[in-house]
Amino acid sequence: MERNFLLTIEYDGSEFSGWQRQPDRRTVQGELERALSKVCGGSVQINGSSRTDAGVHGLGARASFRGEYGIPTDRLKLAANNILAGGKNLAAQVGDVRILDVQEMPLEFHARFDAKGKKYRYVILNDSNQDIFRRKYCYQIAKPLDMEAMRRAADHIVGTHDFACFQSAGGQERETTVRTVYSLEIFQKGSDIWIEIAGDGFLYNMVRIIAGTLVEVGLGYRKPDDLREIIKSRDRKQAGHKAPAEGLYLVEVYYE
Repeated sequence: MERNFLLTIEYDGSEFSGWQRQPDRRTVQGELERALSKVCGGSVQINGSSRTDAGVHGLGARASFRGEYGIPTDRLKLAANNILAGGKNLAAQVGDVRILDVQEMPLEFHARFDAKGKKYRYVILNDSNQDIFRRKYCYQIAKPLDMEAMRRAADHIVGTHDFACFQSAGGQERETTVRTVYSLEIFQKGSDIWIEIAGDGFLYNMVRIIAGTLVEVGLGYRKPDDLREIIKSRDRKQAGHKAPAEGLYLVEVYYE
């Protein structure tokens, strides 16, 4: 009997060439498919909810796959994680990608097409003392950032807009660049500044360009109200720099 599985996945993107399967490159999708194919005893191809770039991390990524597999749901997670950890998961070892949860879904469910929204986090270490051990997990900025100015700028981003100014060239062509940002919060965690953004969908590199633009506001290079004109321009050249991939985390994917 055919079954449809939904996976919730976390991964450290540091050593991956992004999510999407690529020949001769180590990717999150490729590693998951390798492990799941062994566990299920046949070829498995998964459909991811998002295609993150090299260096980007996942806290709650989602993917689905269908097939006639007899393995129990709980056993699927355990066995796949053991392979992903190099056979050492049962000894409390963990690899750089791990399945957090497996659910059975209706056959018509699809992890990408049925997604209603996503939440991302961008992490900035705002400290004069840089941390060599966190260089793959955050954007390190030594000069103090004006968080209140960044929050005022963020207010202009929330809502439904044409976000063409925050889209990098080279991504998959979209029918429209209009998106809805439900929330954009900026808060402090010790020496870290977290930018958390949720929306119905995001353009190629949109979150990283928003983060880079907000950083420029925080450094005083731009004014908060500049964001209104930047968005209205629909011009990528008017927005700020693209923040590094290392600071970006896919936190959650929303479904009905």
